[in-house]
Amino acid sequence: MLRLLTRTLVIGITLFFLILKSPFLTLESANAAILKQQEAPGQLLYQSRHTLRDETGRAWQVVLFKRVQNDQINTINLRLVGFPNQAVFLHPKGLEIITRQGRLFQAIDQFAEKAPAPNVGEYNLQEILPKLSSTEQVQLNLPLVDETRILTLPPPIILEWKELI
Repeated sequence: MLRLLTRTLVIGITLFFLILKSPFLTLESANAAILKQQEAPGQLLYQSRHTLRDETGRAWQVVLFKRVQNDQINTINLRLVGFPNQAVFLHPKGLEIITRQGRLFQAIDQFAEKAPAPNVGEYNLQEILPKLSSTEQVQLNLPLVDETRILTLPPPIILEWKELI
């Protein structure tokens, strides 16, 4: 009786671990995909998209994109989009980027002259992004007309952005 119980237990544990290792039950990692599309012959656009909430709970579309033309990087920009009538960016004010260690970077406003909509901001990260650590969170101080909102980017997003560049 004890021998049968032991054998059944061993078979049960073995089956349990085999099922856990099954490719049907393997979960994909939670990384967002980097999107790639051809905009024109010889010109590619790479994008990383996330929806994040600021400290007040409002949602923001956060899109880092890179344009490559003839194997040369033309731009690495961060586009931030809030809901219409809830956020108005203050142009030509730059975007403050603060690391957890207190380093401060100022990203240049790409819509200083004319924005496509008041709730859209776009900032040049080409020089800044390589200087950010992929192991620490980053705070974005969004320059808005009425106030400054804070978006916190966790390290996995920074890591994904570094993969994009």
